[in-house]
Amino acid sequence: MISNNRLTAEQYEENFSDIHPPFDIKEAALVEANRCLFCYDAPCIKSCPTSINVPKFIKQITTDNIKGSAHTIFVSNIFGGGCSRVCPVEKLCEGSCVYNLMDEAPIQIARLQRYATDKFIKEKTPIFHRKQSIGKKVAIIGAGPAGLSCAHVLSREGIDVTVFEKEAKGGGLMTYGIAAYKVTPEFCQDEVDFITSLGGITIEYNKELGKNLNLADLKTQYDAIFLGIGVGLARKLDIPGEEMEGVVNAIEFIYNLRSNPFHQIPVGDKVVVIGLGMTAIDAATQAKRLGANEVTIAYRRTQDEMPSTEVELNLAKLDGCNIRWLAAPKEVIGEGGKVRALVCSEMELGVADASGRRAPVDTGRTFTIEADMVIKAAGQIPFKDLVDNNDIQNYGGKIIEKNTATNIEGVFAGGDCVNGGKEVVDAVQAGKDGATAILEYLGIIQDVNRRPVGVNDTITAGTSLPSDQDGNKFSYHQNVK
Repeated sequence: MISNNRLTAEQYEENFSDIHPPFDIKEAALVEANRCLFCYDAPCIKSCPTSINVPKFIKQITTDNIKGSAHTIFVSNIFGGGCSRVCPVEKLCEGSCVYNLMDEAPIQIARLQRYATDKFIKEKTPIFHRKQSIGKKVAIIGAGPAGLSCAHVLSREGIDVTVFEKEAKGGGLMTYGIAAYKVTPEFCQDEVDFITSLGGITIEYNKELGKNLNLADLKTQYDAIFLGIGVGLARKLDIPGEEMEGVVNAIEFIYNLRSNPFHQIPVGDKVVVIGLGMTAIDAATQAKRLGANEVTIAYRRTQDEMPSTEVELNLAKLDGCNIRWLAAPKEVIGEGGKVRALVCSEMELGVADASGRRAPVDTGRTFTIEADMVIKAAGQIPFKDLVDNNDIQNYGGKIIEKNTATNIEGVFAGGDCVNGGKEVVDAVQAGKDGATAILEYLGIIQDVNRRPVGVNDTITAGTSLPSDQDGNKFSYHQNVK
């Protein structure tokens, strides 16, 4: 039976409390920071899509230069606080830490990053100073990580930025699409407020491209446009019974959970989640934490091919979720229009597909999982109609761009609407790349190969680069010829 209010207020609070608690005392952070070997040509920097100078910000923690440490992080990733909570660090910075080669625990980079940034985000302490307005205006569609990252870089250079957001709050995926025990709505709001506290950034909410927002009109009003519209349409299963009551998509499920009090979110007694990406894990664990008695994750391949990380999988297992490998949804069975069970095809692995993973092959055998709720998390598809209707060149809805520029002059794009869906940190970098391209398009900076934070980039002496209030070239860490 699908119902809400299954748990007490205390149980909801406990189940959705922070799973990545920060260092609670300064001494603990210092002990961890002093473990760092401060590697030359550090692999942790290279594995971060935004190229945060990890050894530098950790070194600054050891010298009690917390504001300097925060600056080092934010100059590369203005969502550094959020990413410290949601990034799959086990396959990025921490996964590349040299301690892994010595069979020792890697440096807790994410917790140290959170230690360095949380205070400034909560208190909205100024880290950057905006240059005086230069009279240029840029419109950004989407107040997610890509859009706000782009906005922050542009505003630092004195450009007046207006961000149009279809939802009632900013933050995009951070606010509406990630498990509540990883990042709270309150933190998401604090992070958006911190980013916009720079000045020069206005967010207009409840403005959606294709509904009450027109790209052609924006082009006449702004000097450039950046599209950070994300990717958010759930992929259909195309199986019988998919439209029954009790079948929901994971995006909608998580969105509702992030937008309403926990006790108001209905969840089934026996829940089946289809898929094994990060969104599937978030849906499954949250269903369990909302009070579902049984949660089963059905995945058509094996653990070796799963898109989620082992850390995420273990989180689901610790929450009591069951995993059915080599199970592909075949039919939803119902009674009175409501879900009663999910019939799955038993699969086996054949030859590798185009992605390098072995393709699942139907054996012809089936099995049934009892369920009163089925959550679809089999991937997302881009907003094809939206981009088609705006004459944007695309492939299956994914925007085609070259160095962030689309086929429409003055219109740039980045993030999930281009790459089809990656990590938050990838979207942040895409926003920075878009800002760099716009700055070049507007003649504010020269061509620097459009790499805002390439740690090992080489540029030509004399190139005009953004700088902070002290004249430091904060948008770049590079070697100069």
